[in-house]
Parts: sequence; C-alpha cells; structure tokens
Amino acid sequence: MNFLAHIYLSNNLKNVAIGNFIADGIRGKQYLKYSKEIQIGILLHREIDTFTDAHPIFRQSTKKLHKNYGHYSGIIVDIFYDHFLAKNWTTYSKIPLAIFVQDFYQLLEENFHILPQKTQHMVPFMMQHNWLLNYAHVQGIQQVLNGMNKRTGYKSNMHLATTELLEHYSKFELEFTSFFEELRIFAAQALTRLLANYSFK
Repeated sequence: MNFLAHIYLSNNLKNVAIGNFIADGIRGKQYLKYSKEIQIGILLHREIDTFTDAHPIFRQSTKKLHKNYGHYSGIIVDIFYDHFLAKNWTTYSKIPLAIFVQDFYQLLEENFHILPQKTQHMVPFMMQHNWLLNYAHVQGIQQVLNGMNKRTGYKSNMHLATTELLEHYSKFELEFTSFFEELRIFAAQALTRLLANYSFK
C-alpha cells in the first residue's frame, strides 16, 4: 500500500502514523533509534507490506500490469489502491479527507526534525502538490506516476500506467474494495498485538 493507506491504518495514533509513513526509509534495525510508538509504526508498515505483497487479490491486480511494467507493477498497484481509498474515503472515515490530510501535514511539520533525510527532502513536494488529497483524482495519480517514472531514470514507463487504470478501472476498484476489507482487519489486529506486546516493555 502507498502513503495514504499506511497513514489511515495507523488508527489515528500520531507517532504510529509517523513511523508508518517513514518506514520505507528505515533499514534493518535502524528503527530502534526511534521512540516506541514510532517503532511500532515502522513494524506495522512492514507487516502491512508483507500481507499485501502475498495477497492473491493484490497479485490479481498486478497481473494486469506485468506485461508492460514488470517488477514495478506492485508499486503501481499500491498507488492505484490509494486512489480508490481517497476516492471512496467517506466509506472508511468520518473525518473529511481534506481535514485528515491537513492534520497529517501539520504532524509532519511538527516532527520534521526526526524524519529521515530522504523523507525531509520529499515532504515539501508532497505538501506543495498536496499528493494525499489529489490521490482522489486520476490526474493526481498521473502526477505521482510522472514523478515515480522520473525517479527511476525514465526506465519504468510508470507514467503510462493510467492507461491500464482507466481500461480496467472497475476491476481495479472491485479488487481494492475486497482486499482493503481484509487489510483493515489484519492491520487492526497487528497494531493491537504490537501495542500490547512491544510498546511498553
């Protein structure tokens, strides 16, 4: 899953959300230098990614992209799924997406000094272009894919993937809806376990 889903699955726990957000930039046991709740967020992120990558519905989505995008297919589906989460946000949260996103941006600003260097470099661009809110629109997804293609040295052709998104839009959305129900249950259980067994040792 991509940024919005990871933040959402942190269950409105601020430090857990920070950890969940920065986890891709934290290697191995580097997470141990952070506070306990941020550590939990990082570990939760890793469990979510493992669950997602192995799930048959997620793999069904990636199969539509393998021919043209190879090993980048999973990254693209992560972004597609964030689109459907943003688009259908009111199904999953009583907090309006614009407010949820703005609150998270404020949280990042307040904790900017503890973010990994790469994340510090990315966050201003994220906020300037309001990635999380714009995920709700195909044009916003296009902008994200344009940026991802640039970061891969223009080798991934990820900027072209909105073609498949629009071609299989209903199928992708149905797959997301089915998968996300299972992921929400898994993530809630994983977070409860991590909080109980890890946080306050």
